[in-house]
Amino acid sequence: MPGGRLTPQERQQIALGVADGLAYAEIARRLDRPTSTVTREVMRNGGPAGYRADLAQRATEHRTHRRKQAAPRGSQAPAQAHGRDPEAVAEYEETFATVLIQSGLPKMTAKVLVALYIADSGTLTASELVQRLQVSPGSISKAVALLEGQGLIRRERDERRRERYVVDDDVWYESMMASARSTALLAETARKGVNVLGRNTPAATRLENIGRFVDFVSESIVRAADQAREILHTKPEQTP
Repeated sequence: MPGGRLTPQERQQIALGVADGLAYAEIARRLDRPTSTVTREVMRNGGPAGYRADLAQRATEHRTHRRKQAAPRGSQAPAQAHGRDPEAVAEYEETFATVLIQSGLPKMTAKVLVALYIADSGTLTASELVQRLQVSPGSISKAVALLEGQGLIRRERDERRRERYVVDDDVWYESMMASARSTALLAETARKGVNVLGRNTPAATRLENIGRFVDFVSESIVRAADQAREILHTKPEQTP
């Protein structure tokens, strides 16, 4: 399977595949590329409705030029902890962000969340995020506010009184529980419509079925989250 940057010809094939309604996996198979490469390429260049090969190629060239300008002459990529490959880490970071974008998060919000996830400490300051993502402080502030509002991160002060943004082990548990509460509210609201619309009428039956289904899903989420919570606290194995 080839690696390296996509060529203009490959981008043209991606554009044709998207226009034909092909799945990303099928486009990737025809190019002998990972599906994540095609997904990331389309999502960062206009999405399925706006992807154009020529614009994607120019955008890539512009990003490459901008990175070269930003890097001091003779500088090298910062060393990665644990002997990680910097290019592999950067590619994974972008792939992870693309998945979160597809799930509904705004682009910068997804990038901030991924940066926190892949930091071994699980915590970064605003200035560290600005430096890492090469964006303005305002962009970080907006993304952080959204993540905090969704309960995906929290703020704390370190010993130097700097504000840090943190993803901790229980974030996903709390997120699942919040989702369950929201789902339970939906079920309750659906059931209220049964009496309003008249029990045993088609509309009331539909709402009652929705309520029962959503109740079951909500209760299942709570049970599963409680049973699996310890997984989030699993520590890496110590090597001798």
